[in-house]
Amino acid sequence: MFLKENTKIRKELYKAIEGLTDEKFNKKPSNGGWSPKQILEHLVLMETVIAKSIARELKSSESLKVMKKPIVISTNRVIKVEAPSHTLPTDDFKTVEMMKEALHESRLFLMDVYESGTKEQFREKSSKHPLFGQIPLTQWFPFVGLHEKRHIKQLKNTIEMD
Repeated sequence: MFLKENTKIRKELYKAIEGLTDEKFNKKPSNGGWSPKQILEHLVLMETVIAKSIARELKSSESLKVMKKPIVISTNRVIKVEAPSHTLPTDDFKTVEMMKEALHESRLFLMDVYESGTKEQFREKSSKHPLFGQIPLTQWFPFVGLHEKRHIKQLKNTIEMD
């Protein structure tokens, strides 16, 4: 089940930022790119958008049944994907604890959405992904973890750079 894997990935994410001061957490790398805070903020925004999308599709009578997609390739950072504008992080200063709380809240929201549907609904309905097209709702839950895994690599590189 996705929950065990997503929890393991989230722990790895927290381990990557362990010991960072709030200043270092908010510092953008000198070569450009996102700060550790911005990476986490993007993950919060993404998880929230995905949960809202799943909730909307669960209620839709026009949601399509589609084949599973190879979502595991989303962890490959060689494949560049432009973040959708509604998931772009801000430059606002936020503490490590604030972002951990936001991640906790977005995960609770995703779990509430998961508990509001049935396995059959998740298999029978889908939502659009910018790269893969329509993805069955059942794949969106593990996708959240895969997406985090992708950004853990970015996060570690960002922390090591400065």
